[in-house]
Amino acid sequence: MFFKTLSGRFLILTIVFVMIAEILIFVPSVARFREDYLLSRLERAQIAALSQIAADDMISPELEAELLRNAEVFNVVLRRDEVRQLVLSSPIPAPIAATFDLRDPSAWELIRDAMARLLYPGEEIIRVIGQPRREAGLLIEVTMESGKLRAAMIDYGLRILALSAVISAVTAGLLFLAVRHFLVMPIRRVVDAMRSYAEAPEDARRIITPAASVLELREAEEALRTMQTQLSGALRQRERLARLGEAVARISHDLRNILTSAQLFADRMERSADPAVRRVAPKLIASMSRAINLCEATLAFGKADEPPPALDRVALAQIVDEVFEAERLALGDADISLAEDVPVGLVVRADPEQLYRVILNLVRNARQAILASGRPGEIAVKATEDDHAWLIAVADTGPGLPPKAREHLFQPFAGGTRKEGSGLGLAIASELVRGHGGSLELVRSDEGGTEFLIRLPKSVVALGDAAE
Repeated sequence: MFFKTLSGRFLILTIVFVMIAEILIFVPSVARFREDYLLSRLERAQIAALSQIAADDMISPELEAELLRNAEVFNVVLRRDEVRQLVLSSPIPAPIAATFDLRDPSAWELIRDAMARLLYPGEEIIRVIGQPRREAGLLIEVTMESGKLRAAMIDYGLRILALSAVISAVTAGLLFLAVRHFLVMPIRRVVDAMRSYAEAPEDARRIITPAASVLELREAEEALRTMQTQLSGALRQRERLARLGEAVARISHDLRNILTSAQLFADRMERSADPAVRRVAPKLIASMSRAINLCEATLAFGKADEPPPALDRVALAQIVDEVFEAERLALGDADISLAEDVPVGLVVRADPEQLYRVILNLVRNARQAILASGRPGEIAVKATEDDHAWLIAVADTGPGLPPKAREHLFQPFAGGTRKEGSGLGLAIASELVRGHGGSLELVRSDEGGTEFLIRLPKSVVALGDAAE
């Protein structure tokens, strides 16, 4: 995994490039070493030859052999005053294989001859021609073995390679630390900032603050900050639009139910000329008032959630009567009976408008389910209480909820019980009950019917906690 990281790959590339550079240095260095080696042998041979000349050729054969051994050559030829003179000599073990002139060689010739000698493992006799030092003559020429020259070149090359390896390791290590500090760590900081922002894009504290000293990384951080800022704004706008869309859906659903009741009352008034109109008129006014209140509450919903309930002491029987009165107009000739089992003196603490919407939604769903089955049925509302809560049960004798509807019963657009429904009714009802600190739950749903239970807590503290 290390070699898949930026630091690991940079380390490998650094070592490779340093080694390539060292190889490019190694070749001319070895060529230069070979030239110096041969020139040193020519210098030694020149000293030995001058010693012979100074002794006027009176040195012994033993001393001459020692001079040649010290110079590591077989013979020495020195040209002085246009006269080529064999100054020192000894038997040559093999014919001369090659001649190298070091008086004015080109760089290419030195490199070529050095590589050829380094790659050729055989032992051979070579002739070397050079310029005498300090104007000691016109030309000096020696014959020598190539084996010692190649061994010295190999030894020098190995030392160069070892030094190159050390230089490569040190250079790569320093570059690795530098790149890790100046590039990898800032890049990792950007990556960590992106991951942190992705976990909670709505949190403005997670937007990166540019701090890189490298110009390119600073520009990347600034570009990331701009993108995160724009994205956060877009997400906030999207959330507001989603809430607004949900609000419109709530308006459409509840307003449709309320205005349907108002339309039924209005139709009754238009068709009737009897004194019963005086009894119906107040119901129409109440329905229209609920529609107006709902519209006013919904205008604020585009900026906030469902407004908290305005808790008050409410006679539950009165709310149930209003719901049944509206539903009786919608029943027409349908064989559906409405049963109410609510104590007359039962008073609950709730928002009357929101509680009306919850009970109306449950009763209307039950009525539509029974009508869809084509069979007679009954819808019953029963209320009881205990020491902790008021319990309101809404039951029907309809066909029951399908299994798919039960899976996501209280989720918007997912828990609809009818094909033509939007799936918002139960979701809205559940949210309204939760706003009271209570709960809406499905008690049963089978072939014998469906029953929902509304639980409204009596504790004022519980209501406050729920509202928060």
